[in-house]
Amino acid sequence: MTMDKNAQLFERARQVIPGGVNSPVRAFNAVGGTPAFIARAQGAHLFDANDKRYVDYIGSWGPMILGHGHPQVLSAVQAALLEGFSFGAPTEREIALSEAILKLMPSMDMVRLVSSGTEAGMSAIRLARGYTGRNKIIKFNGCYHGHADALLVKAGSGLATFGASSSAGVPAQVVQDTIVLEYNDIGQLEEAFAKYDGQIACVIMEPIAGNMNFVRASTAFTRRISELTQEHGALLIYDEVMTGFRVALGSAQSLYAQQIPGFKPDITVLGKVIGGGMPMAAFGARREIMEKLSPLGPVYQAGTLSGNPIATACGLQTLSLISQPGFHEALHAKTGQLMAGLKAEADAAGVPFSVDHQGGLFGFFLLPELPSHYEAVMKSDKPLFNKFFHGMLARGHYFAPALYEAGFVSSAHTDADIQATIEAARDVFKTL
Repeated sequence: MTMDKNAQLFERARQVIPGGVNSPVRAFNAVGGTPAFIARAQGAHLFDANDKRYVDYIGSWGPMILGHGHPQVLSAVQAALLEGFSFGAPTEREIALSEAILKLMPSMDMVRLVSSGTEAGMSAIRLARGYTGRNKIIKFNGCYHGHADALLVKAGSGLATFGASSSAGVPAQVVQDTIVLEYNDIGQLEEAFAKYDGQIACVIMEPIAGNMNFVRASTAFTRRISELTQEHGALLIYDEVMTGFRVALGSAQSLYAQQIPGFKPDITVLGKVIGGGMPMAAFGARREIMEKLSPLGPVYQAGTLSGNPIATACGLQTLSLISQPGFHEALHAKTGQLMAGLKAEADAAGVPFSVDHQGGLFGFFLLPELPSHYEAVMKSDKPLFNKFFHGMLARGHYFAPALYEAGFVSSAHTDADIQATIEAARDVFKTL
């Protein structure tokens, strides 16, 4: 019998959970092998069922910007636990978290708290349709906005991993108003608005697509989207579930506002960091749009656990800590140190490798140049990535188990953690 507790747990899980996991990418289908079952975490490290330690570059897929078990966050959560788990009624902390979010996001006058990024994205699209009175939406190939039916069309992330362009169980009529365009392609965008003039409710996009690894929207592309949505009476939805408060204190939209005077999305979708690891997401916009939501307006949205008192305590303390002067500059430098080190080792070994990062978000490709859209991402060498992934995992460094996923660095990562990862990568690159 195997003594590998991860293997034992995976076999047990597969008897009661589809694929043995509660989110597909965790199953290691893309890279092969048995997933590590995590028993505990502290700082920048995970510990699996065998008590093997890993340097964590997943960070719960983004929320753990402060690392695991930050003492001030733990203290805030423990205090909230003593007051009650959930009330189904308003709390003062919901107001405080909303005020903290709005203070950092000038494009938003009001915000609605929800429990997941999928819920926030789905609700933002419903709000855009309700506000404009139109049905058609534009999304981009390789961008993932959650598993709502209308958005499972050539999506990235888990769907890209499994080589599917849509999901079974989604009727054709549900996605007939979803227009899928190529990311960073201005020509396609202009053609779509010309063809469907007066019918497009919104454009939804990731400003930095983290679900086809790490692909930035060009400034020209972003500017043109803003111009076209304004000219044609459509809304621009910025999906900052992944980038929100992670790439900059003002999120990705603040970076584009520095390059495009007056730039603001109409609706913003947030998640991950605002919950600090608890189930928490949000969407917000200027007042006239948000007042279309029930109970003020005709667009219905509700949630039993929305604004959960434990999640708001965790998120509020997390936002407070990352708002300290210099936090994101230091995080950006630390992530850059990791990327520069990996790039140097790959170059030395003669392995094609390109990197990019912003704040605590990073991506790397086994390609000589950074891709700008989904089809280019798909040219990355998957078997080579799988060898890299397992080589690093065996040496105690946990990257995303799919080449279509971005990575995350936290403030808890030390110089020693980064250097150890670079040294491990040196050995692995030699095997590629």
